[in-house]
Amino acid sequence: MDWGKVDAIAIATAVRSGEVSAKEVTQQTLARIEAGNVSLNAFTDVLTEQAMAEAETVDGAIAAGQDPGPLAGVPFAVKDLLDVAGVVTLAGSKINRENLPAIQDATTVAALKQAGAILVGTLRMDEYAYGFTTENSHYGPTHNPHDLARVAGGSSGGSAAAVAGGLVPLSLGSDTNGSIRVPASLCGIFGLKPTYGRVSRAGAYPFVASLDHIGPFARSVQDIATSFDVLHGPDPRDPICSTRAPEPTLPQLAKGLEGLRVAIATDYFAQGAHPEALDAVAKVAKALGADQTVVIPEAKRARAAAYVITTCEGSALHLQRLKTRPMDFDPGTRDRFLSGALMPAAWYIQAQRFRRWYRDRVRELFQTVDLILAPATPCPAPLIGQKTLMLDGEEVPLRPNLGLYTQPLSFIGLPILVVPVQQTGLPIGVQIIAAPYHEALALRAAAVLEAEGVIAAPVVSP
Repeated sequence: MDWGKVDAIAIATAVRSGEVSAKEVTQQTLARIEAGNVSLNAFTDVLTEQAMAEAETVDGAIAAGQDPGPLAGVPFAVKDLLDVAGVVTLAGSKINRENLPAIQDATTVAALKQAGAILVGTLRMDEYAYGFTTENSHYGPTHNPHDLARVAGGSSGGSAAAVAGGLVPLSLGSDTNGSIRVPASLCGIFGLKPTYGRVSRAGAYPFVASLDHIGPFARSVQDIATSFDVLHGPDPRDPICSTRAPEPTLPQLAKGLEGLRVAIATDYFAQGAHPEALDAVAKVAKALGADQTVVIPEAKRARAAAYVITTCEGSALHLQRLKTRPMDFDPGTRDRFLSGALMPAAWYIQAQRFRRWYRDRVRELFQTVDLILAPATPCPAPLIGQKTLMLDGEEVPLRPNLGLYTQPLSFIGLPILVVPVQQTGLPIGVQIIAAPYHEALALRAAAVLEAEGVIAAPVVSP
């Protein structure tokens, strides 16, 4: 059987039942990566020996009658800003090559391993997570499995391409301004940005501390729900990680649309998008019976404020390296960081004040609705090397505008699930937005859409 076309839960079920060994699944996965990564350029490091050792441990536990965990034998890979013991955490950079290898796994990596999953490698990204296309000047672009001439999105492009291309069924990425949601949309898979502080960031190379999230990519709703249940929870290594009691996710999927109030975001979120993006939202809305609309106030200003916070905090982290070795940065990353270093402090303070006001206004919307629908990207995947994009008849820079609909929602910590809508041509995603700590509601709606065939993430062979 070709386990590359099977989702994570099906693999775990087969491994636990003895239908297949974790070792066999891992061997097949490593062979698939060797063949497929040549065209995708999704992997940074492939951890062959470590993966085989972990697979043997899982098989040994099953042979001994022990419970190997809910993700037994499931291959996974992680964005290369997450620490993996014994591996240098590059974060897509040239400069970090000089660092020592990590001494322990990131909390999220360790959690998936504890659940029985097998780590097979680390994945390409935009340098220091500052980008939306994963066109990295040091390591080359990551290619979209649906069309190798197109971008995979970013900054977690390797994480999305590896799942969409069938190299692994599960991966981890990070999202600051849309770095999970943009590549999930362009690669046609599921991507979850959890509530800010609900999943630990310990062992993750930071970009913008007050915005960074870690979350999973997968090809089914159940895979996302299961991995999220494994990942979330308090962590003393991350002081921001919430101590709020966990809300069970998987049992919620069976409840369907019972009692759910779903609305469509209009105004800013209905402007500028290509027809494919708006059609995808309409298709999801119809299937969910969304019969009302909401206006998310001041979304354009929110995007500007998120940009100010991003560039200021990001540049502060790299300021010393910008002063001493600017030519070792990716040129695009360097220029964005330099602009942040020159940003007036008063702008940053004003953006943070606006952030508090905006957070409260958006949360008020969830007093009358449970979920809000919006486009994930304004268009399907652009071509590699493309510099501009047409929005409302105006030619605008491509890279920043791929985050047109994700960035205004990023900096107030809402949980958002991107779902891949079935259509002809290139894939595109829709954001299902929930109130803080209500990931389960978004997953419930997605389970209905999946069951009805409105959304799906089939493997696309590169």
